[in-house]
Amino acid sequence: MNRSIAFALCALTTALLVGCDSAPGRRAIDGENVAPDKILDFDVLYRTNCAGCHGLHGRGGAAIELANPMYLAVADDVVIRRATADGIAGTPMPAFASRSGGMLTEEQIDAIVNGIRAHWTNRSAVPKIDLPPYSDPSAGDARRGEGVFATYCSSCHGDAGHGARRGSSIVDGSYLALVSDQGLRTMVIVGRPDLGAPDWRGNVRGKAMAFQDISDVVAWLSAQRPPSPGGTP
Repeated sequence: MNRSIAFALCALTTALLVGCDSAPGRRAIDGENVAPDKILDFDVLYRTNCAGCHGLHGRGGAAIELANPMYLAVADDVVIRRATADGIAGTPMPAFASRSGGMLTEEQIDAIVNGIRAHWTNRSAVPKIDLPPYSDPSAGDARRGEGVFATYCSSCHGDAGHGARRGSSIVDGSYLALVSDQGLRTMVIVGRPDLGAPDWRGNVRGKAMAFQDISDVVAWLSAQRPPSPGGTP
């Protein structure tokens, strides 16, 4: 065999062998002997624990966008950590901390929370205005909330929330069985940009929702939740 050809084949074989270390589905050499409870890499932890619901890059999943700058401006680290560690009762959000029945250590929970903040916080995308509080300890007025819904939400979700061309039913019992009152409030505040749903400022052009409007419409939506949501009455 010609010496130059042999050298070229050798170089090609070496390149292929090196390339295999980064092939899809192959663990990194440095990570092969790392115990599961010692993994602190955000990308690995997020992909294996969070992406299924919240989307591979914090967007496009069934659950709220964690990469939404408005969400990260409203929800502080305590809120995000509590939800990650302990889950949210009555919703599909499970607890991930080992102390709450999950499989992650406190350090891994911190790595996820800190990674979400570091990767997706974008202060320049959030207006320098007073933001609605993440939660409201006082109950809203459901009767007033019906009028708020008609003003701000019915153009997409239809009269009485039963769905329209631009938005699905927001009062469906199965849907309300899967979302908490806080989840409804968060959705009203931060919207779902990936689904074309605006935040609290964009439902009516030039007329943002007042903070009390948010609490009232959440109270009305909560009142639509049937006694046995998603099940047999």
